[in-house]
Amino acid sequence: MQGALTRYRTIAWIVGVVLILLVVIGMPLKYLGDNPIVVETVGPFHGFLYMVYLVLTFDLSRRAGWTFGRMVIVMLSGTIPFLSFWAERQVTKHWVPAADNSRLAAVE
Repeated sequence: MQGALTRYRTIAWIVGVVLILLVVIGMPLKYLGDNPIVVETVGPFHGFLYMVYLVLTFDLSRRAGWTFGRMVIVMLSGTIPFLSFWAERQVTKHWVPAADNSRLAAVE
């Protein structure tokens, strides 16, 4: 389970950062500056990363025994800027069995 949690945490941060770049830099450049290059470049990349995020979230949810609703909430958190960071913290601290978080608690 620790490997699944690590993979999830990594992709959650990557997806969150790329989404912020897309929304904070790409969208204003496209609509205010008439320069769609960032959206055209980062948009498909974010889409691919989001698909990886969905697969890794599903894997973690299966291993941790989450309900379907919890899994969907965590999956959807990758679509709203900054929410994936909050979801990653919630998953790490509360939704993965405590025995698997003991190593993380020592690091933090």
